[in-house]
Amino acid sequence: MFGRSHTHHRGVAGGRWKKRAPKTQKLFYPNLQPVMILENGKDVRVRLCTKCIKRIKKDTTDGVKPFLMLKHVPNITPKTVEKIEVEEKDKKLTKKVKKPTKKS
Repeated sequence: MFGRSHTHHRGVAGGRWKKRAPKTQKLFYPNLQPVMILENGKDVRVRLCTKCIKRIKKDTTDGVKPFLMLKHVPNITPKTVEKIEVEEKDKKLTKKVKKPTKKS
């Protein structure tokens, strides 16, 4: 993202341009962190933003299948991921099956 950086110069009454506070262009960068993920059973080193890392950790604690598997997150193993996938499939199946209604 782009922005502008201002110095803390108050300027002068009357708006004289020579004494105005200079404004320069500024770039905002994402907060990328190196992490290890599991991809097809192999460890891969990638850089993820902190927002994505927080989302993955929250999904794993809530029991939702995350979009990536972090290697060093506690309480997560491939077995728990399989368990989460099975639970999600069961939820979808129960939503599809409607209970019969009684008509009189």
